Amino acid sequence: MLIRKNLARTLLRLTRWKLVGEVPRRGILVGAPHTSNWDFIAMLAIAWSSGVQPQVLVKESFFKGPMGPLLRALGGIPLDRANPGDAIRAMLAEADDSFLLCIAAEGTRSQGEFWKSGFLRIAQQTGLPVSMGFVDGPTRTMGMGPTFVPTGDFRADMDVVRAFYADKRGFKPENRTEPRLREELQD
Repeated sequence: MLIRKNLARTLLRLTRWKLVGEVPRRGILVGAPHTSNWDFIAMLAIAWSSGVQPQVLVKESFFKGPMGPLLRALGGIPLDRANPGDAIRAMLAEADDSFLLCIAAEGTRSQGEFWKSGFLRIAQQTGLPVSMGFVDGPTRTMGMGPTFVPTGDFRADMDVVRAFYADKRGFKPENRTEPRLREELQD
């Protein structure tokens, strides 16, 4: 892990990105805004620079061909979007004290209408806290924001999320999806 930590810190210095915040050792890490393929590399740099190896849910189709072994080695977990519960249940069954699951709550690199609520649902069902990771291209800053324990009230929990991500733009700001859940319309 020391090699990964030094590699991440060197890459951040060379690319002149500023790293802020502390990466938790356990919980659900929301990575947002998710606007580019570079977000995966940024998330690894954030986690590795703190000596943490997260597990990352990645669309199953990315594991086909030569990328599969590489993604697995980097902590990738294939996610069948038609049946996400199976992968998540299997992963949680093997979780230990240093379990950190990274989720791109937007679910796509393109601009969308809603975030996916899975990060809050998993946190509620497991009792794990939610930590907010970010990439902000315009300020060349990436890192970690606050951590909170979901209350079960989607609107109140998302108000915390919205307040934090209000000024975060991602690598490609035009692809950013506003933090809101479809479930908030039903409340």
